[in-house]
Amino acid sequence: MKMSMVYDTIRWEEKAIFKAAEQRGIELKMVDAKDMDMDFDRPVPDSFGVATLQRCTSYYRGLHSTAFLEYKKQLVVNDLQTIINAGNKMLTSLALVANGVPTPYTSVSTSYETAMKQFAEKFHGKAVIKPVTGSWGRMVALLNDPEAAMAVLEDREYMYPLYSIFYMQEYVNRPPRDIRTFVIGDRVVGGIYRYQPEGDWRTNAAIGGRVEKCEITPEIEKISIKAANSVGKGVFGIDIMESDRGYLVHEVNSTTEFKNTVRVAQVDIPGEILDYVTEAAE
Repeated sequence: MKMSMVYDTIRWEEKAIFKAAEQRGIELKMVDAKDMDMDFDRPVPDSFGVATLQRCTSYYRGLHSTAFLEYKKQLVVNDLQTIINAGNKMLTSLALVANGVPTPYTSVSTSYETAMKQFAEKFHGKAVIKPVTGSWGRMVALLNDPEAAMAVLEDREYMYPLYSIFYMQEYVNRPPRDIRTFVIGDRVVGGIYRYQPEGDWRTNAAIGGRVEKCEITPEIEKISIKAANSVGKGVFGIDIMESDRGYLVHEVNSTTEFKNTVRVAQVDIPGEILDYVTEAAE
């Protein structure tokens, strides 16, 4: 069987997927999105195979390369609508709320004045602001008081227009960790706890957070699958916080990293992904 994988950076994950493909006898063509000639007047080359796995770290490269391939009738995992939903935190939150998935209290505004009003009235002077696109905890800020909110919001108002979409969530009083589960299709294949590093309130492993295996309880399984299905279909990393209101899903990730989950949870995520793509292509 022939497949392809579109990427823009080769990480541990892409190498592991390629190795798993070799072990399964799959001919996996590696396609650098930066080198893709998206010629609208030509068909997708036969070398792309029966399906394409989307693994770009850049949301915009992934979005546009997937759109091109899908409109050329190529099967892509994750598909275009799923990437759109998972790649924009506002769209993710809207999908989760619409499908009854518990999430942190969230508000969005497009002006400094409205954002400050939301900060005071809805979040009572403490909130988390995130860019609507992005990962690895970049540009995620804790607004502890009105002065901090004024400084951060005013700065972002004068940045690239995307950053003046003010996406704010409540600061959840949680343990010093969150949960990352991996959903492939309709199954949770593994999970980890991500502990915040000393001196930081964020839990992203990319900034030094410690990880431990998380046992998948029926409750964690249920909320993970419901969150994934709310956003689309395919392969997801689901981020969950423990709170006094129960589990809250705060992000759903497409083309997510899984090195630490493979290492700690001892689960073959690269193989599981390829098996899912193979089944989807049949």
